[in-house]
Amino acid sequence: MKFALEYPVSAQSYDPRLIRGDGLRTLARAAEQAGFAAIGFTEHPAPSMRWMETGGHDTVDPLTALAFCAAVTKRIELMPYALILPYYNAFMAAKQLASLDRFSDGRLVLVAGTGYLKSEFLALGQNIEERNARFDEALEAMRAAWTQAPCNYEGAHFTGRGFVQSPMCDRVPPILIAGNSRLARRRAAAHDGWSPLLISSQFSDLVRTAPLESIDALAAGIREVCDLAGDRAGKLSFQVETDQNTFLESGRSVEEHRDHLGRLAEAGIDRFIVKVPANSAEHAADALMHYGETFIAAASG
Repeated sequence: MKFALEYPVSAQSYDPRLIRGDGLRTLARAAEQAGFAAIGFTEHPAPSMRWMETGGHDTVDPLTALAFCAAVTKRIELMPYALILPYYNAFMAAKQLASLDRFSDGRLVLVAGTGYLKSEFLALGQNIEERNARFDEALEAMRAAWTQAPCNYEGAHFTGRGFVQSPMCDRVPPILIAGNSRLARRRAAAHDGWSPLLISSQFSDLVRTAPLESIDALAAGIREVCDLAGDRAGKLSFQVETDQNTFLESGRSVEEHRDHLGRLAEAGIDRFIVKVPANSAEHAADALMHYGETFIAAASG
């Protein structure tokens, strides 16, 4: 199993250094040293104050932060978690992502989502009712821009005729689909994998996704994606965030967490999201090293 760090500015109270260059450099390098496969950043460019006051959280721009991480690390994968494609012009996003992948020597892993905050869509000049159509078309348009020269793409939302994104994309990056819905699973089967949340109905309303309440239900979802993917199933990746992603602050035992990871692996999960304490950059870095020594080294051994 691989492990990915969700950068801890999503914590309710965090060290202000974590949104400065020194703090980001410290954590990115610590994650790489600890053996984490990826570092990820959530995206909320214009959330409502109401959302912030009822369980929401701070964010930084994921592509800017990941470009910084690319410059201060050598191996760790760079993961928008998740990039909300309906917010973007697809061709501009394709250029930004290809540039990030090029400058990081092929370390981009794109987790793509549709978004859910009506107020945020409004602030960004987009219609939330069109988000699914824009999402699917954006993936098509981005792939066209990455692979065609000249590129000709015409859709309801994005149209480009005879243009070239030069230099050409070195590769089409892996694309995982975020979300718990059946539609997300269908999309995951058509791309490179699925990135759901193991979440109860009590909390699913906050992130406006369907509940996924047990590892058995997760395993059933993975089987569905694999069935839909057919011969491509063996090439797919499955990443999950669960209530044990905050193991380091949960009070659970090492044995309990190791058992949880084992059950996830049996269900088909090959990537696990980890959060760390955010009260200080140093404490977060120490926590990364502790998690790496306790779980990542054992998993890779």
